[in-house]
Amino acid sequence: MKTMWNHSGTRAIVAGAGGIGAAVTEALAGAGADVAVLDIDADAVAKLSRVRTAEGLGDVFGVPADLTSADACRDAVDRAAERLGGLDVFVHAVGANDRRPVLETPDEVWERIVAINLSSAFWLGRAVGARMVAGGYGRIVYLSSVSGLLAHKDHAPYAATKGGVNQLMRVMAREWAPHGVTVNAVAPGYTETDLTRAYLARPGMRASMEALVPIGRLGRPDDLVGPALFLTSAEAAFVTGQVLYVDGGRTLV
Repeated sequence: MKTMWNHSGTRAIVAGAGGIGAAVTEALAGAGADVAVLDIDADAVAKLSRVRTAEGLGDVFGVPADLTSADACRDAVDRAAERLGGLDVFVHAVGANDRRPVLETPDEVWERIVAINLSSAFWLGRAVGARMVAGGYGRIVYLSSVSGLLAHKDHAPYAATKGGVNQLMRVMAREWAPHGVTVNAVAPGYTETDLTRAYLARPGMRASMEALVPIGRLGRPDDLVGPALFLTSAEAAFVTGQVLYVDGGRTLV
């Protein structure tokens, strides 16, 4: 993949090997970065590793890890950074959703989504931030969502965690700015991934969702690549604490 953002020599960790995480991983590797991919799905990270190594671009390797505990997050970052020989970039693309009304949401669903979406963002961010602050340089990007701003029904745990990610990101950005570390978020609108495939397959759902987007279509993982490559680049040195909405205009209506 050709890109104006040169990442040659960049050492990156991407948490999440799903649709958006995979697209960002491939883009970073295509721009010359060496990338460690963290995910509980060992097959998914292995698939990414094989694809990128075969094409001879930036090295990509997997670090299978359950990112729902602080210890596991610290260990995964340590293993990845050691193999990379350092750390310059971190992208958090871990996410889960469970669509149901608040009154029908069990405790275990709330706890699971908070652990996956928000707690992992804190634990991983703290681990990579410590290394970047000590080194005097870093680029951190979180995958947020328009749900962190809009009040979508049946999205309570997901929306709460994405709003939490936005505020967590801002605090990290303020604390770490004097140390050369920027922290931003990219907030996609409704995007076609494995997370949304079954929902979009419901009768009439795709058309109703597309009608909410001024551009007239749903997002694709590749739509997030350009913003992620820019925010993780050296050229984004004066951009920090921002939520960039990549939503086809969804938040305008």
